[in-house]
Amino acid sequence: MDLITTLPRKKARVLVVDDSSLARKMIIDGLSKYPNIEVIGYAINAADAKTKIQLLNPDVMTLDVQMPGMSGMEFLKQLTPESQLPVVLCSSLNIGVFDALHAGAVDFVRKPDGSQSTDMFVKTLAQKVQIAATAKVQRHSFSERAAAANTPTTIAPPPLGTSVSSNIIIGLGASTGGTEATLEVLKRLPEDIPPMVITQHMPTGFTKMYADRMNRLCKMEVREAQDGDDLKRGLALIAPADLQMRVVRGPFANSYRVECKPGEKVSGHRPSVDALFYSMAENVQCRMVGIIMTGMGQDGAHGLLEMRNKGAYTIGQDKESSVVYGMPGVANDIGAVMQQASCKDVANVLLRYLKSR
Repeated sequence: MDLITTLPRKKARVLVVDDSSLARKMIIDGLSKYPNIEVIGYAINAADAKTKIQLLNPDVMTLDVQMPGMSGMEFLKQLTPESQLPVVLCSSLNIGVFDALHAGAVDFVRKPDGSQSTDMFVKTLAQKVQIAATAKVQRHSFSERAAAANTPTTIAPPPLGTSVSSNIIIGLGASTGGTEATLEVLKRLPEDIPPMVITQHMPTGFTKMYADRMNRLCKMEVREAQDGDDLKRGLALIAPADLQMRVVRGPFANSYRVECKPGEKVSGHRPSVDALFYSMAENVQCRMVGIIMTGMGQDGAHGLLEMRNKGAYTIGQDKESSVVYGMPGVANDIGAVMQQASCKDVANVLLRYLKSR
C-alpha cells in the first residue's frame, strides 16, 4: 500500500517558498494534484515568506535551501523556538541540508537533477509534506543549539578498551527526524564502541555527506558502508542510499561484514531497517543490540522483534522525543522494544547495557 493512502485525511495547508519560478510551478502544480494537500500560497524569498507565514498560517512550509539573499538555512535560524511550523526542505546535492535539519527542519527532498524524474520528486515531496503535517517540531534557538553542540555530554563514557563489551554488534534504524536523532545518540558514545550498522532513509547522494558530517562530530569513525566492509570496534557504517545493507558472516570465526547490494524494497524502503535487522537476527551469532528511532510507518519494527526473539537487547525512542512516533511506536506495540528512552538518553541506556555485559 502507498504510504500516502495511509496518512490522515485532513488536508495539509502548504506554503511553497522558492526563488525559482519554474521550481515553484513544478511544486505547486504537483502538490495540488493530491487531495490531502492544499497549496495556500507561495513566497519568492525569506522576507516574503515571513509575511506569508503571518498572513496565511500554513500547516507546512516547503523551503528551498539555496536562495539569493537570505538562504533557507539562515531563514530557519530566525524562526523562533516557539514556532511549530513544520518545514520540508527542497535541496540539491548540498551539505547545507544537514545544517538546515540541525536548525529544525523536519525532512528534505532532493530536487530533480536528471537522476530522478519530476514525478518521483513530487510524489516523495507530497508524502513528506503529509508526514510533516503530523510531525512534532523540535526547534530551538540557534544560540541554544550552538551551545548544546559545544557542551560536553553528561554521560561519562567508559575508558577505552575496558568497560564495554566487544563481542557484540549494534544495529540502529531511523527515518523522519532521524538524521539529528541518530547524531544525538552517536555523539554520546565512546571512540571504542562495538561495531555499529545504521540504516537511515535518505535520498541518493546524501548518505556519504551525512556519514562524513557524523564522522566530524562523533568520537568513533563513521563512514558510508561499501559492499564487503568488515565490522570492527570503533566503526559505524551508514547504509548507502538505494542499496540494501545486510550483515553477513565474515571469512573468519566470529567475524562479520556488510553486503550492500541492489534489490527490491523491503517494507517500502531501500535501504530498509527491516532488511538490516532481519539479517542480524539470521546471521549474527554473538550478542546484539537493536535500536529503533523516530520515523513514519513501521519499517524496522518486525525486524527488531525478530532480533529480540533471537536474544538481542532492544531499545526504542520514546514518543515524547520522536519527531514522528511511527516506527518506534509500532515496534513498542508489538513487543519488540525492551527499553524505551528519550533521544538524549538512548546512548546512556546502551552504555549501561554494554558495561553490564
